[in-house]
Amino acid sequence: MRGSARLAGTVLLVSATLAGPSRAQTEGDLVATGVPRPLQLVADGPSLIVLSPGARGDAAAEIYRVPLDADLPVDLSRQPRIRIPLAVSSAATLGSLALDPRSGDLFLGEENGTRIWRLSPDERLTLYATGLRRLAGGGTLAFDRLGRLVIVDYADPFLSQPEERPPPGLEQLREEDYRGPLVFRLTFDPAVPLPRRLGHLAPLFPRAWGGRASGIALPHMISLVALATDDLVLLTSSGELFRLGRDGAFGLVTRLPRGQYNRTHMVAAPDGTVFVSGGFHVGSVFQVSPEGGVTTLASKMADPQGIALDHHGWLYVAESSFHRIVRLPIPGR
Repeated sequence: MRGSARLAGTVLLVSATLAGPSRAQTEGDLVATGVPRPLQLVADGPSLIVLSPGARGDAAAEIYRVPLDADLPVDLSRQPRIRIPLAVSSAATLGSLALDPRSGDLFLGEENGTRIWRLSPDERLTLYATGLRRLAGGGTLAFDRLGRLVIVDYADPFLSQPEERPPPGLEQLREEDYRGPLVFRLTFDPAVPLPRRLGHLAPLFPRAWGGRASGIALPHMISLVALATDDLVLLTSSGELFRLGRDGAFGLVTRLPRGQYNRTHMVAAPDGTVFVSGGFHVGSVFQVSPEGGVTTLASKMADPQGIALDHHGWLYVAESSFHRIVRLPIPGR
């Protein structure tokens, strides 16, 4: 029966606060099985796109599609997939994913690498951008409502090559021993040759501040999501959510429950609500209201990673350790 398989062992929380959440157990639906360590999810109309490293360790990535109009759960081990060999991307695995809603192109970032690849609907792989410092796995790529690719990178002089130059206009960051996020926003222009060379591009953030000389310490941003207002929400490795406004204003929105956040993913609803998949150490899924209120939707999950929201309002989460994808209801929607 479609959608009848129940997700055992997941506790859904109707409401929660940081001080002491009240809990009510609810069951979710099992959507897909048989996918090796699903890392990223993107909703694409009637299907769900899944990024996986594959089962054999000899691929940079594997791409699956889950037909959401099929009888659920879908056994993805029996479904066709796109396999990207390691040789194509110089032995770097691909750990981040974003979908261009206009063209259907997929953008894939090298985990802890410096490059972004573009995969067209006809499966042509093109090197799209180079020159990043340390692109983490997780939600480090996103598209905004205007179809611009937004990237959060991480600069650290101990991790970067000595010959690397700081971004234009921010040469002082090398002298200040700057450690922190670099946010880029790329507008698509067919006249610009590929690959885009981000090492010579001024970032959207930070703008002429940061590092030792200013006395401001910027946290390690590990995930971002674009809102319909053109603001960006960024998550730190300690669970703080910051908003980067379209006017350049930068400030704290809220704090998630204390924990170590890594390989973390976010997705936003049209009303500005943000959903956060907390990763291995946290094991929970959170809902953050536009005002900053935090609700725990699910806990005790097995390494929740990729997260996606479809047009029906269903929330999909990749439960990576169990090699499956689950669907969670959202209270009040």
